[in-house]
Amino acid sequence: MQQTTIAILGAGAWGVALANLATANNHDVRLWSRRGSQTLETVVKDAQIVLSAISMKGVSDVASQIKSLPLSPQTIFVTATKGLDPKTTCTPSQIWQTVFPHHAVVVLSGPNLSQEIQQSLPAATVVASNNRPGAEFVQLVFSSHCFRVYTNPDPIGVELGGTLKNIIAIAAGVCDGLHLGTNAKAALVTRGLTEIIRIGKSWGAKTETFYGLSGLGDLLATCNSPLSRNYQVGYQMAAGKTLAEILSHLPGTAEGVNTCQVLVQLAKQQSIAVPISEQVYRLLQGEITPRQALEELMLRDIKAEYN
Repeated sequence: MQQTTIAILGAGAWGVALANLATANNHDVRLWSRRGSQTLETVVKDAQIVLSAISMKGVSDVASQIKSLPLSPQTIFVTATKGLDPKTTCTPSQIWQTVFPHHAVVVLSGPNLSQEIQQSLPAATVVASNNRPGAEFVQLVFSSHCFRVYTNPDPIGVELGGTLKNIIAIAAGVCDGLHLGTNAKAALVTRGLTEIIRIGKSWGAKTETFYGLSGLGDLLATCNSPLSRNYQVGYQMAAGKTLAEILSHLPGTAEGVNTCQVLVQLAKQQSIAVPISEQVYRLLQGEITPRQALEELMLRDIKAEYN
């Protein structure tokens, strides 16, 4: 395909990994960070794709700054952020689509540990949008011999899979940190997926999306890798460290910490059962110990596996 101009917002590990993939495909890539010397206006000028890999807390602010800048009506916005906005409870793609209602917005999510992608290890991801040509264009830009990109018509499902699995990854880190064994971990991850699907369906996502790369795939990668920041939060809490202590030494953001707070609040309002997320929330708040969180889950009323 012909060379595409891509503005990548966020120079953390994930933004840099995506920038390197696009550069290797001979595209014109500009990387923006708050601490960099280039202005947002310079970076997004004439960009055919604006890809956001900034942390959740910065999305609204950056989107509103870009709104005042001159953009082509054909510019595609890609969001690679995983989280829920604490003020509005919106997902990143909902924020971008609200600010830019006439532009294609594409969600990029999958089992994509940035450190492995930087090493050119094989990986796959999903690009999802209500705008099919937009998703297919982004698919072409990022696909390579080591990075396989699939399209999907369910952006909210793809986005929620990547967002909610971070909470389950914290629980998985606790499970491994307490040396509870493979049976316990398998049960936790499986019931975690059930919880994610329950939330996703109530928010209008398609069930089958959660059995794909951006759901089950991302869940398996994040719950089983010490490279995952969210997994590290749980693992280190199980070793007796405080949340503040862990976060102060963590490279980058563990989005699951903020997501958990927003999700539990939303689930209460909408009467959605989220037992694992609730125990993770209580653990993060310092209300219970990792072992007490596990005991609470094991002592729940017995029930059928499926309603």
